[in-house]
Amino acid sequence: MAFLDTRHKKKSFTLTTLLLSVLLLVLFYIGLTYMDPPIENGISVNFGTTDFGSGRVQPKEKIRSEPLDTPPVEPTRQEVAEEVKQEVTDEVVAKDTPSEKVLTQDNEESIKIKKAKEEAKRESDAAAEAKRQAENAEKKAKAEAERIAQQKRDAEEKARLEQEAKKKRLDELMGGLNKSDGTASGSEGDDTKSGDKGSPDGDPYATSYYGSPGSGSGTGGYGLNGRSLVNKGKVPQECNESGRVVVKIVVDRNGKVVSATPGVRGTTNNNPCLLEPARKTAFMHKWNLDSNAPSQQVGFVVVNFKLGE
Repeated sequence: MAFLDTRHKKKSFTLTTLLLSVLLLVLFYIGLTYMDPPIENGISVNFGTTDFGSGRVQPKEKIRSEPLDTPPVEPTRQEVAEEVKQEVTDEVVAKDTPSEKVLTQDNEESIKIKKAKEEAKRESDAAAEAKRQAENAEKKAKAEAERIAQQKRDAEEKARLEQEAKKKRLDELMGGLNKSDGTASGSEGDDTKSGDKGSPDGDPYATSYYGSPGSGSGTGGYGLNGRSLVNKGKVPQECNESGRVVVKIVVDRNGKVVSATPGVRGTTNNNPCLLEPARKTAFMHKWNLDSNAPSQQVGFVVVNFKLGE
């Protein structure tokens, strides 16, 4: 039904119906009772004030003309019965009326108490719901803070592992050259004495221990520690320039050049028309296969260009 479209209306309708039913039952068993008049005995006597009289008009009051010495007439049984019935009826009504009033007051008080209890329960439920929401929000905030902290720790750990891996790869590329607190371990050179032969400004992967690459034509020189050159070539320039181009290379275990970067330290001419043929020349070099070599070993190739070639 349209007028029972909410939960509170339905509850109010049910409560009102129940209270009215109880009230009707109470009135039926208590408020509607009555007492039967007592059974009349004897013969009904006509009302009068004298032992004599005539006519058809019944006086309702004492006739003044009666003698002063006339004895008072006692009320008949019918009058006594009517008075008793009237008194009993008034007494029943007087007794029943306070009961109805008290019952109505009790119902109103019970309704008020129930409403107060329902209101207190609603307030308690609202407070409990607010507390639960606050606890859930606090848990979510803690979980979010823990997640951010965990992400930060993971990122730091990832950066540390990447740094260690990078350092390890660098050590492998440098042929096991490890530096710590300013000193180095190991020995390298072509003499009989132990030590690291070469120049402090030199390349740790170069095979030459003296001077710098030559200035003649051709590749001019190369360096790859512990590996021998198997094949080489040269790509001619497309411009008339002269100079030396040093190319940094990365070689795998098979001796193949996998990466070449021209124009590193030692280059005397950085003209693009020399850098590109120098890079292609570096890719034409091939070293011996060495399964014990690092997976990627760094070296260099020097390409010398001259005018007119």
